[in-house]
Amino acid sequence: MKGQNIEIRFGIVAIDMGLITAEQLIEALRTQVIGDIEQKEHKLIGTIMLEMGLVTGEQIDEVVKELANKRTSK
Repeated sequence: MKGQNIEIRFGIVAIDMGLITAEQLIEALRTQVIGDIEQKEHKLIGTIMLEMGLVTGEQIDEVVKELANKRTSK
């Protein structure tokens, strides 16, 4: 996929950091999509992961910092 710009996402960074598994990300995304379909308040994936007990608030901060670093180093 030469020349294609792939957006770096919160969930992928969390997996890369070893905080969650791909299966856990899929479950969090499923929860997010179902909430959107049911027209509930949209929740960020990190918030959903926190509510599911997959990550802590501190880990969310770490992922956000890493995400910012990856986006600025592109």
